[in-house]
Amino acid sequence: MIPTASSKTKSFRKWLRFLLVLVLLCGGVWLLQVCQPVDKPQLVSTQGRVFEKATVTSIVQDNLQEDGSRVGDQIVMLQLKDGSTVEANCPNGLLFGTVAQPGMSVIVISSTVGQLSLHTVYNIDRTWPVYGFIAVFLALLRLIGGRKGVASAVALVLTFSCFIGFFFPMILRGMPPILAALVTAAVILGATLYLLNGWSAKSGAAFAATIGGIVIACLSAVIFGQIAHLSGYNVSNIENLMFVAQNTLIDVGQLLFAGILFASLGAVMDIAMDVTSAYSELVRHQPDLTRQQIFQAGMNVGRDVMGTMAATLILAFFGGSLGVWVLDYAYDLPYLQLINSNAVCIELMKGLSGSFGVIFTVPLAALCSAWLYGRKKGVSEKQ
Repeated sequence: MIPTASSKTKSFRKWLRFLLVLVLLCGGVWLLQVCQPVDKPQLVSTQGRVFEKATVTSIVQDNLQEDGSRVGDQIVMLQLKDGSTVEANCPNGLLFGTVAQPGMSVIVISSTVGQLSLHTVYNIDRTWPVYGFIAVFLALLRLIGGRKGVASAVALVLTFSCFIGFFFPMILRGMPPILAALVTAAVILGATLYLLNGWSAKSGAAFAATIGGIVIACLSAVIFGQIAHLSGYNVSNIENLMFVAQNTLIDVGQLLFAGILFASLGAVMDIAMDVTSAYSELVRHQPDLTRQQIFQAGMNVGRDVMGTMAATLILAFFGGSLGVWVLDYAYDLPYLQLINSNAVCIELMKGLSGSFGVIFTVPLAALCSAWLYGRKKGVSEKQ
């Protein structure tokens, strides 16, 4: 089909609106950072310490034992980016350090204390693998998804920009994390739906249903936490978070529930869009459907998607905490210990509350779509 002048004009206007929204969102994030910069307290002293790239030139002292194990640290020679050569420690750790080899690119911590300079290998330089995988991901989105793929990539960039530009500054200024998460989620959701589908009844219904779904997920988690005496203070890294809370305005107790809201956003948005998109196609082919028929059709579609989406969400939480489950299984812990432990109950709370959001999104999407499409049809009939 050869595109007409009218279709080209519509496409141009669509991409113009697309760029306008992109510029406005990016400009808003930039203005927020420039006009109201966040006053971050210095939690760790970094004076005299820098991270920089270097290349291993030789191994001065290896830590390889006769039995093939490695004990202690390696002593290596590194060439820094400015061309200078320094001697550095290379720890033998699972979280920090690596097994250095000549020619390897590494990240080195250079510390200066008075006249003394110390160099320690932090880890392998993973910059290019990370950039490479991101580039492949974006290329696949463009190749397979076309314009929608490009819009999805832009929406992802805006999502992380909103975390950095909106969510983190808001909680550092003392806003409750749950409220900050809801505001950020609304901005992310609105931008994503507009970039993918523009302003339409489908986008409006999906937006309303998604907001309702994530609020229900968050409220379910809060209620579960109150009944089971779980809070954001029962998490494994609470000592570090308490140190942050003592030096900032962040309410670390709400971070757990704000995280559940963000974690359920993707699944809830997905099922809301599935239902409203099916409505859109149904109404487009059968415009004489009543609101009740539209609602019932959407419920039928939603029921089919709901089960798999709830399972997807629970499996995602399960996979994210797989190490905890493996440890519990390997140590053969008693049932009463497991079902009453903070770690297991928190993971169950995450999965179940997110699933509650998914379940309730189906009737919410059905109601919103039936009302919006029915209203749209009524307006057109009057005209």
